[in-house]
Amino acid sequence: MIRELAKSIREYKKLSIITPILISLEVVIECTIPFITASLVNKIKNGCDLNTIIRYGAVLVIMAVLSLMFGAIAGSTAATASCGFAKNLRKDMFYSIQNYSFENIDKFMTSSLITRMTTDVTNVQNAYMMIIRTAIRSPLMLVFAFVMAFVMGGRMAWIFLVMVPILASGLALIIYKTFPLFKKIFKKYDALNRSIQENIKGMRVVKSFVREDYEQKKFDEAAQDVCADFTKAERILALNGPLMQFCMYVLMIFVLSFGSYTIISSRGLDFDIGQFSAILTYGFMILSSLMMLSMVFVMITLAGESAKRIVEVINEKSTLSNPENPIYTVKDGSISFENVSFKYSEKAKRMALANINLQIKSGETIGIIGGTGSSKSSLIQLIPRLYDATEGVVKVAGIDVKKYDLETLRNQVAVVLQKNILFSGTIKENLRWGNKDATDEELIEACKLACAHDFISQFPKGYDTYIEQGGTNVSGGQKQRLCIARALLKQPKILILDDSTSAVDTKTDASIRKGLKEYMPNTTKIIIAQRTASVEDADRIIVMDGGTINGIGTHEELLAENEIYREIYTSQNKVGDQNEN
Repeated sequence: MIRELAKSIREYKKLSIITPILISLEVVIECTIPFITASLVNKIKNGCDLNTIIRYGAVLVIMAVLSLMFGAIAGSTAATASCGFAKNLRKDMFYSIQNYSFENIDKFMTSSLITRMTTDVTNVQNAYMMIIRTAIRSPLMLVFAFVMAFVMGGRMAWIFLVMVPILASGLALIIYKTFPLFKKIFKKYDALNRSIQENIKGMRVVKSFVREDYEQKKFDEAAQDVCADFTKAERILALNGPLMQFCMYVLMIFVLSFGSYTIISSRGLDFDIGQFSAILTYGFMILSSLMMLSMVFVMITLAGESAKRIVEVINEKSTLSNPENPIYTVKDGSISFENVSFKYSEKAKRMALANINLQIKSGETIGIIGGTGSSKSSLIQLIPRLYDATEGVVKVAGIDVKKYDLETLRNQVAVVLQKNILFSGTIKENLRWGNKDATDEELIEACKLACAHDFISQFPKGYDTYIEQGGTNVSGGQKQRLCIARALLKQPKILILDDSTSAVDTKTDASIRKGLKEYMPNTTKIIIAQRTASVEDADRIIVMDGGTINGIGTHEELLAENEIYREIYTSQNKVGDQNEN
């Protein structure tokens, strides 16, 4: 895990090395200052002249300035290195997600991926800053302060060896108690983010069903869950302070009492005021170092779970990959399914598709119809390798789709999915997802074919109209037509419309189908629809039922021979009612 995370340091490796060096110099100077101060106090006690005081004072000022300078520079380099490390982590995660197949994406919840790229990365970033700064400073300070305490205080310094185990044991217990709580918190963070995401995405549904109270209650429960665990963890962590104060006051009482007694008594020959002040300072340094170390351990404990979640995303390998010698040319739009079966997960008990055998000629228009859950979408997702067939072979242009370069295949298979997605940006920018080099004339032509040009022209800014996130400022039908136009700009060998005209009226639907037939006669067109009117003029219609092909034929043939198709057609056209009348 650490090795995987370290790969994201990259260009910030130099700053990550410089920071501990600067911190070490700062610690050495800080630990030397009390020693020089003790020497100055003793000189003053023995009646030194002003020049001696000025000389010592100048040295102390220079050392303080150097310590400040090293600390400030170290703070700057640590901040730059940790922020850069976090930037690279997010970049690596995002790039990894872009390579995921649909199967990989199904493995992670969207809310979980968002939490990992925000909260988890921030935790690792903070831990990394503490590691290259505080985690270096605290042990060094602890060691140097111990050594100097024994140099200055002799036998009195043994008190630190008594107090350190007490403080260390308390801190270890605190960390032990908080670790499992932090593990639980991240899963609850995912649930909280999922609640927020679902609410915002489905805001229109929430308001139309007047379910604000229910959503607020659901959010409150998720937020309270996170709050409860965090509160419990923070309460335990809050014991750090009292424990530190206890050890510090015990130390002060002992040093002040025993030190004062030693100085006042005849033993003062071996122990003076300068040493007394120095050992008190070193005592504070030792305890504060232990306190900082405890915070580092807590942060690392918190970040450890975050790091695991980040590495899971980075290490997740796509279930789809290019072959060793991929084919970069798709000759035509012919499609073949040979004994194809498919299920979404290895753990799934039943196949989504079973024993599919199908031949589609290049340039053919194929309609696919069937009830909800009949696996219509599952069938077409195997063509551009959004998923791979579990059994059998899917071929395009007579070649197994697994032998194609993925990018080449998907550029020649344009899919307009059920869930039409538009991105933040102008209409032009969204359309050019289909072809980044498309001219304005080509954009207009594609939009005319998709019956989108007329409504775009009515916008004050036309094709420069800004589309809000998710296309919330256009209607469902407008969104569908823009997505169809975007797919047309790819000029693919195969065009798949997955129920992508469901939000437009039948007249517009017919106009789109007519335009597609005339504009791209050599392109294979597959139209998935709920309405028989959307597919009745197709060359052939496939009737799906329970993941199998129930029938194939023309509109007339299926009306005469296929019970499922006839039932769908009758229910939609109310033929039965008309015959009764």
